[in-house]
Amino acid sequence: MAIAFGLTAVDMLVLAIAAFAGGAFGASIGALPAFCFTGFMVLIGEAGNVVSESFVGGSPDVISGAAGGYGAGIVGPLAFGPVFGPHVAFAGGVAAAAYAAKYDGMYEPDDGDYHPAKDIAYALGTRPDVLAVGGVFGILGMAIRQTSGGLGVPIDPPAAGVILTAVIARLVFGYPVIGRARGSGLLDMSPFESGKMRSGEEVATDGGMAAERPAVEPWLPHQYKWTHVAMLGLITGILGAYIFAKTGSLFLPFGISAASLLFLNLGVEKFPVTHHMTLPATFVASMAMTDGASVLVALGLGAFFGILGALFGEVYQRIFYAHSDTHFDPPAASIITTTLILGILALAGVFTTSAAIPLP
Repeated sequence: MAIAFGLTAVDMLVLAIAAFAGGAFGASIGALPAFCFTGFMVLIGEAGNVVSESFVGGSPDVISGAAGGYGAGIVGPLAFGPVFGPHVAFAGGVAAAAYAAKYDGMYEPDDGDYHPAKDIAYALGTRPDVLAVGGVFGILGMAIRQTSGGLGVPIDPPAAGVILTAVIARLVFGYPVIGRARGSGLLDMSPFESGKMRSGEEVATDGGMAAERPAVEPWLPHQYKWTHVAMLGLITGILGAYIFAKTGSLFLPFGISAASLLFLNLGVEKFPVTHHMTLPATFVASMAMTDGASVLVALGLGAFFGILGALFGEVYQRIFYAHSDTHFDPPAASIITTTLILGILALAGVFTTSAAIPLP
């Protein structure tokens, strides 16, 4: 018998057990590598869907189910489920890094390094307590995702899990939710540009180690200037919309963006992060073309929402990332905002479908 959102007690237990393992595994390999695997799974699954007669990626059916299911086969259960769902594996890795940085589970930083808890590319290994933290937050992320989707909250459910678990981790482990601005305000990145340091402020990884940190720590040192991120949003938004127009896949552009972060993880300099630009661009292209819009209109809307996603991401990184001590994911926060806008537009009747955004 279903207890909530179409799930039985056994279903919930299975999801919780799998999410614990997924969150712990994300902590073990690191949050960013785990998210790269999300991208790989999306690419594999969507490639199969595109060539399959049962492809449902561009259909309204994709939002059916108790918790706003994402696609079929590999994409739903693996890429957006308890294995490599970002609300599980990535969220678990982020929370475990926040914990490990306080309890001697991270490297000791040098002067000029960011706080170690922000290093989501760092694999945390096999320490049981660190992995257990990842597992617990994996369960929490899955619960948030299921609840958000099941209630029909018009936002992206996995992104909700990523953001809420990050905030909870800051509160639980004693980090500031926002932090103190060291320039003229939260949006001011000039202290970073001038090389200003947080002199005398201790970075604690083992209870007693001190290192000087930059006064402001932009999420991506090569991707924070307003005009730069807007230009990036423009081109990736167009590409996301075009890929949808040619394949009918809601998630292939997101998968390309996520999988490409392997290169960022490997240390390729100035590699861009774009999934918060391609995802809303793809969604709006789907919604517009379902209502009969031309490809040209879809490309224009994709460009607009790509720029919007880029700028929202920059706003969120300046407020919630640059001044605090742990990772807060600007792309996930941006995706929540852009999907909320699209969900409201669908509810208002501007569009007749909502792509993969659940509706009440």
